[in-house]
Amino acid sequence: MAVQAAKTSSSNWVEYNAPHEDLRDFLTRAERVGEVKKIDGADWNLEMGAISEMFGAARPENPPALLFDKVPGHKPGYRVAWGLTNSRKRFALTYGFPEPSNTIDCIRAYRDRMKTTFKLIPEKKIASGPVLENVMRDAEVDIFKFPIPMVHEKDGGRYIGTQDLVIMRDPDEGWVNIGTYRVQVLDKNTVGLWMSPGKHGRLIRDKYFKQGKPCPVAISVGTDPLIFLAAGNEIDYGTPEYAYAGGHRGRAIEVVESELHRLPIPARDEIVLEGEILPDDIRPEGPFGEFTGYYASGEQNQPVVRIRRIYHRNDPIITTARPGRPPHDYAFSKCVTKAATIWDEVEKAGLPGVKSVWSHEAGGARLFNIISIKQLYPGHARQAGHLVNSCHAGNYMGRWVIVVDDDIDPTNTFDVIWALASRCDPPNDIEFIHKAWSSPLDPLLEPGKPAFNTRAIVDACRPWERRESFAPIAAASPELLEAATKKWAHLLEG
Repeated sequence: MAVQAAKTSSSNWVEYNAPHEDLRDFLTRAERVGEVKKIDGADWNLEMGAISEMFGAARPENPPALLFDKVPGHKPGYRVAWGLTNSRKRFALTYGFPEPSNTIDCIRAYRDRMKTTFKLIPEKKIASGPVLENVMRDAEVDIFKFPIPMVHEKDGGRYIGTQDLVIMRDPDEGWVNIGTYRVQVLDKNTVGLWMSPGKHGRLIRDKYFKQGKPCPVAISVGTDPLIFLAAGNEIDYGTPEYAYAGGHRGRAIEVVESELHRLPIPARDEIVLEGEILPDDIRPEGPFGEFTGYYASGEQNQPVVRIRRIYHRNDPIITTARPGRPPHDYAFSKCVTKAATIWDEVEKAGLPGVKSVWSHEAGGARLFNIISIKQLYPGHARQAGHLVNSCHAGNYMGRWVIVVDDDIDPTNTFDVIWALASRCDPPNDIEFIHKAWSSPLDPLLEPGKPAFNTRAIVDACRPWERRESFAPIAAASPELLEAATKKWAHLLEG
């Protein structure tokens, strides 16, 4: 197995962070700034997943994107890309932001754009595109043509859809939804599709079923990371995902119509499967190691998707985002957009004094949210905690909300734990909310029970009534530290 070293120069960042064209263009730019490792000869059966986990453990703050080629048993050029958006630089490249020096830079860049220049740009339909270079129809369909990974040892099978787009049209209103849901290969022309109750894709599927019809679906399993982030993150209800992605790119996402159901599929994506979800064909799906770090949902009977078309580019690339024990392949990008969205939503609800927000990767961007505020009035900290818990972006599967003072960096875990240890009085500063919205993926959920959970809101701020007299911090002043750093910075080198 050969590992090719990536280039390391990032001197031309302005050139590379212009809006990319598609996945291949993104990978080229990411490689030029030292963010891609090319690996030849790794097996699809568990080895790719283990290598991804190996890099995540060795470099949790900045793991590279991995591009696997020459997969045993498959044609060279049929590649698998893992972890495209799980670093600060690649997040910034995806959105076309300035080169970041820390995580807060990413959050602020995202918020600044959304509050100032961002405008939705609807998709543009074109007659043809690279995704149509090859088409398999009906009896020709064979999903195993591609190097589909077996991600984790205890998975129920091989998963082709983890960094994917599931494209569906509402049968009543005609609008198109794009979500990210897991897709398991069951045989050469059948996949399992697991969608959590309450998600838009599940609601659309059930509408077709109630009408006694199969549900048309297109599944892109080799997609541009920008469209993936639109599909996989909570954006405002009613916002079309293609228009959101186009707004960040600065021009329309080009789409072509699929042959069977005229669904809009990205013209420059790598691999798209098209077929129908069948209400009366039920087969086991799962288990699958999920973003919480556990096998929480187990094996469940789900309607299958019968694949009747496969569209793919020459030398196609499967895009994969390995979930599992954090930090995993898409935690960082999801945490940034989640934190930025929570920040916006609590401010829109009237909360002043917000300094920063972070959705910790250990909580998979859902279970552990931290907000830093400058306390302005009695009860301010509790208000902040309750708003983070109840806003749309912070509500689903939340478990912990930690409120800290403005001298605490919520992205610095040591800072947050210090605030918890020194400023929180547990019997007085922790409140609980019962029967909140959870998910079958919650590892604490008891089998067969409704998807409720309990939330903790933790006030880890200095007590309001003692904020002026609270014990002073034993640390150098910012001015002294800056002067010492300027004089003695050379000591930190090497």
